[in-house]
Amino acid sequence: MAQTITPDLRRWIIEQASAGFSPDAVIKAMVEAGWQAGVAEKALEQTMKDHLRGMPAQQLAAMPSELRDEVLGAVGIATRVPTIDLTGSPRRIDAGDRWVDVISHMTNPRVVVLGNLLSADECDAVIESAKPRMARSLTVQTTTGGEELNPDRTSNGMFFTRGQTPEVAAIEARIARLVGWPVENGEGVQVLHYRPGAEYKPHYDYFAPDEPGTPTILKRGGQRVATVVMYLNEPTRGGGTTFPDVGLEVAPVRGSAVFFSYDRPHPSTRTLHGGAPVIEGEKWVATKWLRLNEFK
Repeated sequence: MAQTITPDLRRWIIEQASAGFSPDAVIKAMVEAGWQAGVAEKALEQTMKDHLRGMPAQQLAAMPSELRDEVLGAVGIATRVPTIDLTGSPRRIDAGDRWVDVISHMTNPRVVVLGNLLSADECDAVIESAKPRMARSLTVQTTTGGEELNPDRTSNGMFFTRGQTPEVAAIEARIARLVGWPVENGEGVQVLHYRPGAEYKPHYDYFAPDEPGTPTILKRGGQRVATVVMYLNEPTRGGGTTFPDVGLEVAPVRGSAVFFSYDRPHPSTRTLHGGAPVIEGEKWVATKWLRLNEFK
C-alpha cells in the first residue's frame, strides 16, 4: 500500500526538527513507526525545504546550528561558505606562513585566482610524495555513495589523508586561514596527473541532493561548499581550469590556485568547471574540497 505524506506528518516532522532532533533521528523514528525508509527521507526533505524557505531569518538562526546546516545543505538552501576576505581590494593576503597574491576574482560565481599559494619546493615535494600511489582517477558515485571509473575524467590520481606529510599539513593550515574554514572540515588533498590528451569534462563538485547515494556521502561531513585547485607544475599548452557558464579559463601556473565556493548544490551557483585537455606537456594539480561540517 502506498504511504501518503499527510499534513499531520509534516507538522510532526517540523516539531521534531524544532526540538533539535537530527535528520537521522527523525527518519529512524518514522521507520520504527512503520514508514518506508524512502518515504521517510522524502517526507523529511520536502517538508523541511518548504518550511525553511518560508521561515523568517531570525527564527532560522535560532535553530541548533548543526541541525540547520545539515538540513540546509541537504535540501539546497543557501548556507555559510568559506570565503576570502577581499575588503579593500588587497593585492596580497596574509595566509599565516606566507603572503598570497590576489590575481583576479569574480562575485558570480565566487571565484578567486591566487598566486604564490605554494612554494616551488612544496609543489615538487607533493608530486614526489604522490607518485608511488598514483592510479586511474575515480569519481564519487552519487547513485550509491561509492566510487567509480568515469570516462569524463582521464587522469591518474591519489588522496593524502589530512596532514599526512609536512608539506600537506602546511598547505591545509594555509588554506584554512585564508578562507576562514576549519582544517577538520576539509577532505584529504587529492593529487591528479594529466598526460597529453587527458582532461576532466565540465562538472559540479557538490553532491546532487536528488541522487540516491547523496545521503550516504553527506554523513561524512555534509555538503561540499568550496574547492581549491592548486597547480603543481606548468604544461606547455592546455590544461587550464575552465568555467563554461562565465567564459573563464584559469591558466595552470605553478604555485598558483583557483578557489571557488558554492552556497547550495544547484547550477545557479554557476560553478560548472572542468580541466581542459592537456595539449603539450603534462599537468600536476592538487585539489582540496571543503565540507560544511567536520569530514570523517
